[in-house]
This record gives sequence, structure tokens and C-alpha cells, in this order.
Amino acid sequence: MTIQFIQYPKCTTCKKAQKWLNDNEIAYEEVHIVEQPPSKDELTKLWQASGLPLKKFFNTSGMKYRELGLKDKLADMTEEEQLELLASDGMLIKRPIVTDGKKVTLGFKESDFEQAWK
Repeated sequence: MTIQFIQYPKCTTCKKAQKWLNDNEIAYEEVHIVEQPPSKDELTKLWQASGLPLKKFFNTSGMKYRELGLKDKLADMTEEEQLELLASDGMLIKRPIVTDGKKVTLGFKESDFEQAWK
């Protein structure tokens, strides 16, 4: 499977991740997270493959997250409700998400990318 690079073009973290992928000559398919947000099923697969807690998939520094007051609400929501909320708006999702169908990285840390994608 081709690596999927799920990102938002104006996001500086996404730009850094994309530069790293390009510099390391790693082929990928770009997916615009707002124009083509991952479905609830896709998010469920990404979350399970990542091994991370679901709350890590929220873009906690985003305006939408703050507007909705999610900091206080997430703890009371079921995983099902959280996944539906994430699928409803790409801007709520932490980015970039990079996956090959088996591995998933969330956000950009050079050491994580070195380990997962080199």
C-alpha cells in the first residue's frame, strides 16, 4: 500500500512532515483532511493501528476544539461519540496522520518518522 499523508496544507507541522518525507524520498499520497476527512470507520482503523489513546487524535490546539469546549467534555464522551465527532470535522483531527495501513504516526516528530518510515 502507498503511504497516505493526511494533512491540511496551511498547517506548519504538516509542512515539516511533508518536507521530511520529500527529503527522504518517501512516496506518498496526499489527502486533504478538510476536503476528504477520514470516515468514522477509517478513524477507528487508524486509532486501533496507532496504539494511542483516542484523545490523542484531537487537535487540542485548534480553534474548533476550543470553541466546542472539548477539553472539559471529552472525558464524559464515549469512544463512539468521540469518533463520530472527529469524523464530523477534519479540523478537529490532529495532523498530519501518516499511515501505510499497518503503522500510523500522528503529528510530526522526526524521531518517530525515522523509526516508522525510513
